[in-house]
Amino acid sequence: MKHIYLVRHGETDYNKSHRMQGRGINASLNGIGRVQAVRIAEFLKDRSITKVITSSLNRAKESAEPICKHFVLTPESYAELDEMDFGTLEGKLIEEVKEDLKVLHNSWAGGSLKISPEKGESPIEVFERSNSKIDEVLTLSEDEHIVFMLHGRLIRILLSEWLGLGLQNMHKIDHQNGAINHLKWNSGVFEAIELNVVSHLDF
Repeated sequence: MKHIYLVRHGETDYNKSHRMQGRGINASLNGIGRVQAVRIAEFLKDRSITKVITSSLNRAKESAEPICKHFVLTPESYAELDEMDFGTLEGKLIEEVKEDLKVLHNSWAGGSLKISPEKGESPIEVFERSNSKIDEVLTLSEDEHIVFMLHGRLIRILLSEWLGLGLQNMHKIDHQNGAINHLKWNSGVFEAIELNVVSHLDF
């Protein structure tokens, strides 16, 4: 059995200004995001973390730095764990593309999970690439307490499948910058211990 901590990266200026991020946006943390990263590390400081995994994007790698510093670890980064590619929607204000997002969300909630944003990825594609890498890490690693520093939509996609809700219900997964999800993993089966923990973010 392993304990995994699925964490959403800290805030960026894209988050703050309500702009679409995604796989093609490689933003860094802003000031609030850096404070959130420290708070995440403080929350996890007694959890015996021995491995830290991140996506290849700056905001995830920067969010993991305080954890790695505390536990004296070198993070492992994988492009397979990057955020969903939102294609032509990336970089735009959410208000500008709300109708496009509504169409996508309605399609996904209705079970059309192969639908993707223009020049982007579908939920199924994202799940397949990310779940395969995480399964590889968990299967091959002897570490029992592992942090995965990831992204909002990706976390929704993973948790909805792992917890048996189905991808069409990923919108029911709550998340925010810096939130922590604690799960147990045993031979491919996930069990939720704590979801969307944000108590450490009060500042």
